[in-house]
Amino acid sequence: MAEIPESILRRSAEARAKAEGRSVEEVLAEMKGEAPPAPSEPAAPPPAAEPEQAPAAAEAPAAPAPSPAAAAAGPTRDLEAEATQYGVPQDLLRRAAVARAKWDGTPVPQFAGEAAAPAPVAAAVASGGGAPAPAAAPAIPEGVRTQRLLTVVKAGAIQQVKTEPTDKVSTWPHLVAAEFVALMVITAGVLIFSVFVDAPLLEFANFNEQPNPSKAPWYFLGLQELLSYFDPQVAGVIIPGFGLGGLALIPYIDRNPSVRPSDRKLAIMVFSFFLFASAILTIYGSFFRGPGFNFTYPWIDGLFFDF
Repeated sequence: MAEIPESILRRSAEARAKAEGRSVEEVLAEMKGEAPPAPSEPAAPPPAAEPEQAPAAAEAPAAPAPSPAAAAAGPTRDLEAEATQYGVPQDLLRRAAVARAKWDGTPVPQFAGEAAAPAPVAAAVASGGGAPAPAAAPAIPEGVRTQRLLTVVKAGAIQQVKTEPTDKVSTWPHLVAAEFVALMVITAGVLIFSVFVDAPLLEFANFNEQPNPSKAPWYFLGLQELLSYFDPQVAGVIIPGFGLGGLALIPYIDRNPSVRPSDRKLAIMVFSFFLFASAILTIYGSFFRGPGFNFTYPWIDGLFFDF
């Protein structure tokens, strides 16, 4: 028995004591060879009472019933010795003993140096009603650092490990591949268009013979249309300056990081205003201005614009 660890020996003694209905200390002493084995003699059947002795037996006083405290109390355990042997605090040993007794349905053991639990408390523990309040924890000496034990759980129970879909894609190869395909398609379309459509250069400019109306290229027709309404300083500097400045200030005015159109109403409204204003001025100057840069209907007087 000297080679068997004390913890394994005690666990075996507890299991055997539970199976045989004996105390743990008695079984442990028997396993260590410190006490003779308990005799296992069969109990003799009680003798049958004689008929003439029945009244006398009936008149004998009944044996006193054991008190509930004695029935609920179990074997005595020395917590101080166990704490020294196993290196476990006495309050933890006491709580473990009470919890085991409650789980197994066995009497709560008594602890050496402590008074037995009152009958109501012992009966409540034996019936599974709850364990008595443990004694106050011993004071921690000065300079001793204590630690708390944390429960170790799986990572999936406390955090979300599933990847969430995002609206972002990698520049390579997703974006670059799409832009390269678009570049090839546009280049092929321009080549095919240039094969079938002739675009010759016009003749040299003649200062003595100017075309009527004299129109700027299509991308400047919006400014030329403004010149017919305002002063050149206003139409050529102030209004275009305000337009470009407004477009440049959109990211600073609307700082919403969302990419959904429903969340960027201000930015979309400002950009749409400048876009539609420039488009209307360009279309109006291209198709609705005739000789003398006067208003005309293209479906009546024709187009005065070279594509």
